[in-house]
Amino acid sequence: MSFCSSLSYPQSVSLFYKTKSFNGENRFSVTSRFKASADVPDFLSADCTARADDFKSHRNFGFPEKLLQSRKKRPFGPRLNFSAEDAVQNQLHALKYNDQPRQDYGIEVMYRFAGFDPFERSTYFGPFFDLGQFERFRRIFHHSTYRVLLGHKERKVLSSLFVEENRFKQRVWVRGSRPEEEETFQFTMVQRVGGSWDGYWLTESLLHDGDAFAGGLAY
Repeated sequence: MSFCSSLSYPQSVSLFYKTKSFNGENRFSVTSRFKASADVPDFLSADCTARADDFKSHRNFGFPEKLLQSRKKRPFGPRLNFSAEDAVQNQLHALKYNDQPRQDYGIEVMYRFAGFDPFERSTYFGPFFDLGQFERFRRIFHHSTYRVLLGHKERKVLSSLFVEENRFKQRVWVRGSRPEEEETFQFTMVQRVGGSWDGYWLTESLLHDGDAFAGGLAY
């Protein structure tokens, strides 16, 4: 797996954070004891800055050659200018073209957007899983339920909701590449406050509407 260099972030900070409310007025709030993961991939360095505007403008019109060349040169991940919905749609677009420019590159993009602590068991997929190793994360996407996302043919947003100012949920229906393959998933995005990821939307969870792991999972 090809990632950029890693960063170590402070365990907690106290700071003032400027936010924008729904009526358009700016306000300041105080947050404390912000916990960030240590040793996570660095997507903020200059050589890792992808053409996010290209990705956003072309995401519904096939996979442009210009963007494909960009993906070959640098990894794609969270961007400060992404809204919550942009972050969701860019992840889904990456999964639609999962094997471009290499096998499971789209799942790598999902891993970069994931907001869990790699040193703790995570509920990213619902049940508690140890997802600190990318290979375990990758295998779950090849599970019979989540694999519908890989190379999917069609998707439709069913609902979107800001449950809190910095927490966004979106339900998406997905039609897969296999006959009669369709599923519904819910993204929960959280906007980080403080630290090096201040203002970035990361994925807290990606849940299947049903009981995705009823039969168990060896990962």
